[in-house]
Amino acid sequence: MNGHLEAEEQQDQRPDQELTCSWGRRPRSALDRAEAMAPPPPPPLAASTPLLHGEFGSYPARGSRLALTLTPQALHIQRLRPKPEARPRGGLVPLAEVSGCCTLRSRNPSDSAAYFCIYTYPQGRRGGRRRAARTFRADGAAAYEENRAEAQRWATALMCLLRGLPLPGDREITPELLPRPPRLLLLVNPYGGRGLAWQWCKNHVLPMISEAGLSFNLIQTERQNHARELVQGLSLSEWDGIVTVSGDGLLFEVLNGLLDRPDWEEAVKTPVGILPCGSGNALAGAVNQHGGFEPALGVDLLLNCSLLLCRGGSRPLDLLSVTLASGSRCFSFLSVAWGFVSDVDIQSERFRALGSARFTLGTVLGLATLHTYRGRLSYLPAAVEPASPTPAHGLPRAKSELTLAPAPAPAPPVAHSPLHRSVSDLPLPLPQPALASPGSPEPLPILSLNGGGPELVGDWGGAGDAPLSPDPLLPSPPSSPKALLSPITEGVLEMPASSGLPPPTPDALGAISTGGPPDHLLPPLGTPLPPGWVTLEGDFVLMLAISPSHLGADLVAAPHARFDDGLLHLCWVRGGISRAALLRLFLAMERGSHFSLGCPQLGYAAARAFRLEPLTPRGVLTVDGEQVEYGPLQAQVHPGLGTLLTGPPGRAGQEP
Repeated sequence: MNGHLEAEEQQDQRPDQELTCSWGRRPRSALDRAEAMAPPPPPPLAASTPLLHGEFGSYPARGSRLALTLTPQALHIQRLRPKPEARPRGGLVPLAEVSGCCTLRSRNPSDSAAYFCIYTYPQGRRGGRRRAARTFRADGAAAYEENRAEAQRWATALMCLLRGLPLPGDREITPELLPRPPRLLLLVNPYGGRGLAWQWCKNHVLPMISEAGLSFNLIQTERQNHARELVQGLSLSEWDGIVTVSGDGLLFEVLNGLLDRPDWEEAVKTPVGILPCGSGNALAGAVNQHGGFEPALGVDLLLNCSLLLCRGGSRPLDLLSVTLASGSRCFSFLSVAWGFVSDVDIQSERFRALGSARFTLGTVLGLATLHTYRGRLSYLPAAVEPASPTPAHGLPRAKSELTLAPAPAPAPPVAHSPLHRSVSDLPLPLPQPALASPGSPEPLPILSLNGGGPELVGDWGGAGDAPLSPDPLLPSPPSSPKALLSPITEGVLEMPASSGLPPPTPDALGAISTGGPPDHLLPPLGTPLPPGWVTLEGDFVLMLAISPSHLGADLVAAPHARFDDGLLHLCWVRGGISRAALLRLFLAMERGSHFSLGCPQLGYAAARAFRLEPLTPRGVLTVDGEQVEYGPLQAQVHPGLGTLLTGPPGRAGQEP
């Protein structure tokens, strides 16, 4: 049968969608999940290898015919009638810009056509992404069931390619190839991003993950360390990933909460992700680069990271255990800073209302009052030194690319962990009232096409202004008994009423973890270091120990770093540097080219552990941007201790 249809690009205002998709089958434990998330390797295909080809009709426009060709990297669209186009506008849809797709049907019983819709986020001429939906009409057969099978074949093939699942070479492409959708727990800090985090989440994140067919529960955090408390009490077997919608601080709470559990060895393997809605979005900047996207800020960075999350895929994440002067420990996924970087980070807190611009203002003020700090830095060099950092180094490809893998879940238990202010598209029983999920289907008015076209019902709004009803690829999982469901209210979740006070200040002591692996490379603080360590003593302007590549969304401090390279990347600037030279370093860091400036005060070493002993009585120390007690500290890297949701690697994130 011919596949049929055509599409008009629609900039819709209702981004809801229907297609059921998934990242794999649910493992029995978090450790099993980390191993089982990788889909079977697809057969090696050239990027231009045609996988499907067919003719489709247009929707909502009538009369046009399109030829569609699906390859491993893109959907190619060519107009056949009324007039073929040599260079059709929008004729190439890269799969990297597709969040999901769904199948639809007409409400009119006399319409035998079936439909499928793809959701795309193409970049405009100025670089920003804008949502578009394209709907195609499969009408090559007289019977609806045949047209439906063809629409489902295309939608299934698209979803398999998006999820990295192999297409069968010797059997039919049917919806049974698709696993069931994963369950994600979204944690939103409503104070993030100048107080815009919830608005961005509602307008951008929830629509996109609904288009991708991901199931979710969403919680707004209400206080400092709320996320830490939540993950400590979660039944982690109910979730396939925990995603923070905020800056780096919320993920810091989540990881330390997981490592503070009695079952930390299994809990810390729970995949975690970050969708940037804060002022500090360093890890999101590294994820964005790993995915092959150009550097981005604000909503553009959020959309890029959301697209990568929808694609699925994860990789091991190195974590640092940091022992403070009091003997307590916390775990870092990002950095430990002393001197200029930590001064700017903490002193700019009073400008938090400016968003990421607070760091620019803080840098200017820090340069005006530049300080030096006397101290002693000791480190255990890495066994194999990486190549000297240069801007040519990108983020290498993951050693293992994993895909979240939920299996059909059993009926949910009667009681879950308390989820507080929660919204959900899942029928999960919560002991506290839950609010309606913005991602849940909302009825739209029945529309009629101009010119006497077919009437269709827009129950999901999946095709934008196209009034079509969803035709799921897979049957929905059985819902729990009504008596167990949380009460659902009408309307959208509102921000908690503001008291007029600024958000709570960080509580460093509340972020201490008591669990986690032992630090076998570190002797107790205050005792001599073993042989093989290197010690530097003198005046420093800054010291930075960083794990991933980015110090900020637009600051590439260690351009050659990988999420799982097992290394600490130590950078320091000695005293004696001029303000102009320091400014040049940070401007070059936006491109990751600061090591090529030849600055004599700039130093670098790859290490497995380090100890910092400030010899200046006053100063600021930060771990992942959170201020901690001032005094001696030491840290070591624990390779691949966590699991980070990164999406598939792009060209910039592939190993040579």
